[in-house]
Amino acid sequence: MEERRSKGTWQETLHRHPIVQGAMNALPIAIGYVPIAIAYGLLAKSAGLTLFITVFMSMAVYAGASQFLGVSLIGAQAGAASIIALTFFLNLRLLLMSTALSARLREPRALLRAIVAFGVTDESFSVASFRPGPLETSYLLTLEFVAYASWVAGSALGYLTGEWLPSSLQAGMGIALYAMFIGLLVPNARTSRTGLIVAVLAMLLNSGFAPLLGPGMGIVITAIIVSLAAALLDREERAEEAVQDGAATHER
Repeated sequence: MEERRSKGTWQETLHRHPIVQGAMNALPIAIGYVPIAIAYGLLAKSAGLTLFITVFMSMAVYAGASQFLGVSLIGAQAGAASIIALTFFLNLRLLLMSTALSARLREPRALLRAIVAFGVTDESFSVASFRPGPLETSYLLTLEFVAYASWVAGSALGYLTGEWLPSSLQAGMGIALYAMFIGLLVPNARTSRTGLIVAVLAMLLNSGFAPLLGPGMGIVITAIIVSLAAALLDREERAEEAVQDGAATHER
């Protein structure tokens, strides 16, 4: 009996370890990234990029929408200045996401904070945002590394073997991103009032801004407004939880 209990305790302790939790939470992201990265590899090859440039772009830029945009503009022989400017504005939202996570990260070393900031994506930010309490460096690094590795590997896989895939399968890869977001969003929206409000607000704002400002700038403006709203709602939700905890403690 004591042996079973100790074994169960060891397994529970391992399951609660930040590195293990980071790897487990990253699996849905990795599964969603691979088909999208394969589609990117296919597009890069059709645009005339080499395997080295294709993979290096995934390693250095690590932003799916920006990479698809960049490859499309390269294929259209657009100038470097326009590619850089559009990529900059399209990724402004990641600056806001990194700032939001930095406030919850107890890590004094600047190098590790910079590495964490580099690994922030829409998906990793979504997962990390719903993790309660302060964020551990080991958790974030593991979460981001698994997602990063899957994106880079998928890019190379798409370039090398994507042309052998059936055309119907290649066409279906485009919906993988939306399926992944739905899989990440629905469970959190069901359990978090803030998550539900932010999700609905983001959809409404982006639907209104995108036709007027274009998809890139529409995302940036939506991200700014939604991030501010999420910060206010999260503060109110934590204040309510603190009041409830205080009341429960007083009753005891």
